Amino acid sequence: MTAPLGRRLLAEFLGSAFLAAVVIGSGIAAQQLSTDRGLQLLENAAATAAGLFAIILMFGAISGGHFNPVVSLVDAALGRLARRDALAYIPAQVAGCIAGAVAANAMFALGAVSISGHHRASPAHLLAEVIATSGLMLVIFALLRTGRAAAAPAAVGAYIGAAYFFTSSTSFANPAISAGRMFSDTFAGIAPASVPAFVVAQLAGGAVALGALRILYPEPV
Repeated sequence: MTAPLGRRLLAEFLGSAFLAAVVIGSGIAAQQLSTDRGLQLLENAAATAAGLFAIILMFGAISGGHFNPVVSLVDAALGRLARRDALAYIPAQVAGCIAGAVAANAMFALGAVSISGHHRASPAHLLAEVIATSGLMLVIFALLRTGRAAAAPAAVGAYIGAAYFFTSSTSFANPAISAGRMFSDTFAGIAPASVPAFVVAQLAGGAVALGALRILYPEPV
């Protein structure tokens, strides 16, 4: 990542905006196209997995394709990203996800901002977020630390698509997307009251993954 910080922040903002638009827009479309909850989740998961693969390819060469504060923090903890750059990435990611949520609402002729009433912060959901986030970090950084970075876009998309189904929370695994999804009262939304607990669980998942990475992959290949 040799691009100037300003270009990297723009890439993180745009990538995060596209990510939120994909997640929320496909959730709205799924609600409109199907009445079956299982089919709605499948449509949402498939679009998110494919979209995430493409978005990482679009912006990864500029900024690393984080779009997720936990990825940036773990990257900094492993010495790959300067800490001040990681702290600069986070507001860009959050702002991008909020912008993407507003864009998704507008694309489907909904109110630009509609605060979600979908409460999710049960103990089971929070455990799911710890597991989902730790798994995502392990997928990303196991590949990076073993010289297989080219496989990361596909692997991340595949993991998130699977985690929609194997976690009860549908795998937010990202504090920025959690913030963005507050602004859409749709299938993909999350109530503001649930977000702080989700963020804590996601940060905990990142810490668990960081400990495992230091043991499993103490030095990059």
